[in-house]
Amino acid sequence: MGLPQLFRTTPFRLTLLFLALFGAAAAAFLAYIYLSTVGEVTQLADRGVAQEARGLEAIYRAGGDAALLRRFAESSANDRPFLYLLTDAAGHRLGGSLAAAPISDGRGSGPIWMHFTRSARVTPEAGGGRRWAIGQTVRLSGGETLMVATDVTYAETFVSRIVRAMWGAAALVVLLGLGGGLLVSRNVNRSVARLNAVVAGVRGGDLRARVPLQGGRDEFDELGAGLNDMLDRLERSIASIRHAGDAIAHDLRSPLTRLRTRLEIALLDVEAGKGDPKAALAQALDDADALLATFTTVLAIARLEAAGATPKSASFDPSQLAADIAELYEPACEEHGLDFKAELTPGLSVRGDREFLAQALANLLDNAVKYTPRGGAIMLRSRRRSSGEIEFSITDTGPGVCDQDRGRIVQRFVRLENSRNQPGAGLGLSLVAAVAHAHGGRLELDEGPGKVGEFGPGLRVALVLPRAA
Repeated sequence: MGLPQLFRTTPFRLTLLFLALFGAAAAAFLAYIYLSTVGEVTQLADRGVAQEARGLEAIYRAGGDAALLRRFAESSANDRPFLYLLTDAAGHRLGGSLAAAPISDGRGSGPIWMHFTRSARVTPEAGGGRRWAIGQTVRLSGGETLMVATDVTYAETFVSRIVRAMWGAAALVVLLGLGGGLLVSRNVNRSVARLNAVVAGVRGGDLRARVPLQGGRDEFDELGAGLNDMLDRLERSIASIRHAGDAIAHDLRSPLTRLRTRLEIALLDVEAGKGDPKAALAQALDDADALLATFTTVLAIARLEAAGATPKSASFDPSQLAADIAELYEPACEEHGLDFKAELTPGLSVRGDREFLAQALANLLDNAVKYTPRGGAIMLRSRRRSSGEIEFSITDTGPGVCDQDRGRIVQRFVRLENSRNQPGAGLGLSLVAAVAHAHGGRLELDEGPGKVGEFGPGLRVALVLPRAA
């Protein structure tokens, strides 16, 4: 990615924004430090000059000009930090460490405060040069003018150095921030480019494209992992749809062929004056109803798998649902000579789609009634497990399903050899498995009560749902 394009990226713009905010905060911080430091230095110097000026006024009142000049000499010998200048009423210099006054006269009455530059010292070791000082001019009672100042060049230099150092640090931080922003932008853009490449590949039809994970467990890895998981599910769904289409085309070919053959034979019989047209039409309607039921079941499974959740969800008592199903299937069991019982635990709560769960239980009981021989038994239970999960289970004394086939019979259009002579399309358990997955649950298949005489070992199918939150 070129620099002009990089400058337009969101991470780099955010970096510039943060740098601007930091620059404003740094400027305000520097201004505060400068004003605070200069103000503190000025106040200390002012207090020192005012105190020295009051002391010199007292000396003047006691001893006059001569006493002041002696004090100037003593201060110079003691290396005191003050500068002095004493001038007469005409402005002529009488003595002190300053060569000349920065103002021509002492204007005003009382002390006069000013900032000025000192041009030279009277003492030869001072040398020349312009330096900063702060002073006070006092008009004495005899007409003389006394100027007292203190050198603040060292303080000004110190403050200037601090300010220059902080500006240099701020400039360094800005440069490092820009460099860091460029680096972060490049890294972010590389991660985004990987995601865009996968999206472009999927849009182009490559459902096997996946985001390479860096192993850093950052936000982009989490996003990439989520995208990969979504693509895995999408690929499985499309593969399932393709498989369902192939299976429908394969498994429905025979029923459609039989339907056409029966209609054709019925037509020939009617033309030949034999056969029953009403019976032929009734058989055709039965075959059409079976085909429509198969398509309806396939569409229901596809809808559940595509949505990944139930379209309608509400809390209800599972024992009440099981009681309604038991009431519906008890006459069918009596008709087939089966002993039917229901053990239902009241007062439970489950959240889900009541219609889909009712269809799932109906499919399980249909299979149990269909494959349990006359004289057998069926048990319907609803209970709460020790884990808190809600379980619907149907146990029968039929032939059961061997271990190697239990994983296959939940697939669409899969029918075992011993069920080929029974009506159906092999979609009942597929729908139950789809309902369980849509509710966040699972379908469990285990051996039934075991071999008892000519019955068994039976099959126990449990629809397990998560406990209601």
